[in-house]
Amino acid sequence: MSAIDDLPPLRDVIREHALSARKSLGQNFLLDLNLTAKIARAAAPLDDAAVVEIGPGPGGLTRALLALGVRRVIAVEHDARALPALQQIARRYPGRLDIVCADAKAFDPLPLLAGERAKIVANLPYNIATTLLVGWLSIEPWPPWYDMMVLMFQREVAERIVARENEEAYGRLGVLANWRAETKILFDIAPAAFVPQPQVTSSVVRLIPRRAPEACDRRALEQVAAAAFNQRRKMLRQSLKSLAADPARLTAAADIDPTRRAETVPVSGFVAMARELADIRAEKRTTPE
Repeated sequence: MSAIDDLPPLRDVIREHALSARKSLGQNFLLDLNLTAKIARAAAPLDDAAVVEIGPGPGGLTRALLALGVRRVIAVEHDARALPALQQIARRYPGRLDIVCADAKAFDPLPLLAGERAKIVANLPYNIATTLLVGWLSIEPWPPWYDMMVLMFQREVAERIVARENEEAYGRLGVLANWRAETKILFDIAPAAFVPQPQVTSSVVRLIPRRAPEACDRRALEQVAAAAFNQRRKMLRQSLKSLAADPARLTAAADIDPTRRAETVPVSGFVAMARELADIRAEKRTTPE
């Protein structure tokens, strides 16, 4: 008997279904059901919740979510080898687990949710984790269909997500994430907890969408942040020239000294510069040649 239900231990499940982790899919299986339950509880409240899980693999986190009271899990798994193990869980929790064999990068949960609010809880495949997160943070219109994300990343990526100005890890990802969400690293998980063992520590991050982020055009914000951080050692008056706009006008709109560097500018400063950039472009579109 496992720690959370009467299904077989995960090591037995992996052996039965020959689920050796594949590096090409970014797979590292978390076999400690106490840890998967800890991740699930981080998404509380769970009672009557709907959850979208990406990359369930042998289903350790899936089982924890269902055992702790989640009403419905939509499990999106790209590796067809894992489907029999997930189907075994579905039989144990009838009517509560929807299994979707799909590439998470192209998966749209909205038809399955049919207007229902949900949470995203996942031990994300390392090789697509950042791509998935940026996609979820870029949803339009905002606020999105999810109320919370509890996600596992490599520690280095987690630090970039939560970083603020004057922190070493601060960059484009931190600007986008902290503009649209409240972010926090909840806890770390050591490499020894995984099969196979990764070479890095993992971290579980919680992101709660802001209902009303500071108003600005998301694409303009991403472009300002990209220009600034792509040349992060240069002053803003130099790095922002790539936007084909007057850097002095952008920094003045944010009340920022143009000799500052990107890592010293708070999210609100990037938002102000993005609004000004959008205004400059609108002026150009309406000005006769």
